Amino acid sequence: MVKLVPPTFQQMRLFESVARHGSITRAAEEVHLAQPSVSMQVKALEEKLGLPLTEKIGRALFLTPAGEEVATASRDILARLAEMQATLEDMHREVAGPLSISAVSTAKYLLPQLLGRFKRRYPRVEPRMQFTNRETVLARIAENADDLYIIGRPAEEETVIVEPFLENTIVFVAAANHPLAGARGISPERIAAEKVIQRERGSGTRLAVERVFRDAGVELPAHMEFDDVEAIKQGVVSGLGVAYLSLHSLRLELAAGEVVVLDVAGFPLERRWYAGRRKGRRLSNAAQAFLDFIQQEGDLAASV
Repeated sequence: MVKLVPPTFQQMRLFESVARHGSITRAAEEVHLAQPSVSMQVKALEEKLGLPLTEKIGRALFLTPAGEEVATASRDILARLAEMQATLEDMHREVAGPLSISAVSTAKYLLPQLLGRFKRRYPRVEPRMQFTNRETVLARIAENADDLYIIGRPAEEETVIVEPFLENTIVFVAAANHPLAGARGISPERIAAEKVIQRERGSGTRLAVERVFRDAGVELPAHMEFDDVEAIKQGVVSGLGVAYLSLHSLRLELAAGEVVVLDVAGFPLERRWYAGRRKGRRLSNAAQAFLDFIQQEGDLAASV
């Protein structure tokens, strides 16, 4: 029976980063090391375990079955160590230490302002944010990868606790010179006849908007689909079509007169932002303080 030498903490930390990014280069950037140093550590880990952990197919890096096992174990161990650190920080009875947040991409127009105000109040908190699509946020919830998750539609998983904290107003917009600009009481049928730029499939905003049109007996076709809010806004400004977006994301364009809000029946659509967390996960002082902050002062901080 082969007796394996366990990996070091540094090797687990580096390999977890490589596995998460699927790239030695991006992992090296994250941990602030030179790429050759990370490559050497991965190679040393493979020699220590006696099995290949990664393989390259073309230019893409993939994990072998052994690599998947090591990555999973590394994530579990690193998460436990992070919890230990948070617990020890709690023992000092102060709001400090790491705060990990994953959020849907549209939250990037409000979360930095909220976090900036929070950070000024609690300067010893060390936040880390990731903006991505809803599917990835749900995957990170399943992996118990972060303290908090910011989403625009409540997660349906039983393992998740979600709490509303801020209004999220969805409106239809068009370029300032669009024929519908200034029109009143635009029907869903009229909007559906336009070139509508839609969010990607699976987007919580898209599902909510399509539900409004479905209730009105109208199918909302997609002239184009983008998973990036900035691309959608530029498409609207350029006259490629009309779109539905959160008012939080439109401050600059509305102020500059580049777009106008359309008066569409059933809109504005009032939704909420939600903060989610895994059931059973003990929140650190930093995470609990941030959750309390956005629930109590979110509207004020987001408007600053």
